Amino acid sequence: MKILTDQLGTTHSFETSPQRIVSLVPSQTELLCDLGLEENIVGITKFCVHPYHLKSTKKIVGGTKKVNYDKILALEPDIIICNKEENTQEIVDELRKVCPVWVTDIFTIEDNFQMIADFGQLFNRRIEARKWNDKLAFALSNFENFIKDLPVKKVAYFIWKNPYMVAGSGTFIDELLKLNHFQNHYASQERYPEIELEKMSKDASLDLVLLSSEPFPFKAEDGYEIIKDSLNAKAILVDGEMFSWYGSRLIKALDYFRYLHKSI
Repeated sequence: MKILTDQLGTTHSFETSPQRIVSLVPSQTELLCDLGLEENIVGITKFCVHPYHLKSTKKIVGGTKKVNYDKILALEPDIIICNKEENTQEIVDELRKVCPVWVTDIFTIEDNFQMIADFGQLFNRRIEARKWNDKLAFALSNFENFIKDLPVKKVAYFIWKNPYMVAGSGTFIDELLKLNHFQNHYASQERYPEIELEKMSKDASLDLVLLSSEPFPFKAEDGYEIIKDSLNAKAILVDGEMFSWYGSRLIKALDYFRYLHKSI
């Protein structure tokens, strides 16, 4: 008997390691594959785009906020992987009628390490999980050495248009902004607040406006509109996956961040 607790504090009991997995979180789907579990994945969302070929080899059961319960039930999963932020409580509650639902809760880099270790225990991939966490720890140490002497810049990270929304505190994006010596202009507000451009434009101390590629695909012309009345801010298009995806993606994100700083 294997007894484990997920990041919401829910205790799960398994006779054996789960073999048939439905993943409703794109970044966690990628992590499962990197842990050697691709063959065990039977269902994914339409947003699970890494590895790319999964969309043609696995059953797509919907998105992250809306799923097809009948398709999931037909897959006969042993476990469903969800995330507190990505999936709704309603989805989690309904899917618990099908099989155990493991829910992650990722806001810090330490949470990310814990998730990888948990998956190692849950799916009997302890060695693979340890290797990934060791690689991440080494890459983080190198990046922190790279970033330590770079000046702190005040930034606003945009995720949506009409209405304009930004990343605030209590998000993984905010955690990675801090890692990059980016002071979040909206750290005093939680989650993803709606903002007014006029109020932001009056802040002459804003250095950068980061425009994410997801969930809203910002373009260069959006940047011109956002910063047209700002005195000093520079608008930059950034890869949203690198700032918001957790799991094994963080390795690639650290390389991306180096490139980003050199290009600013």
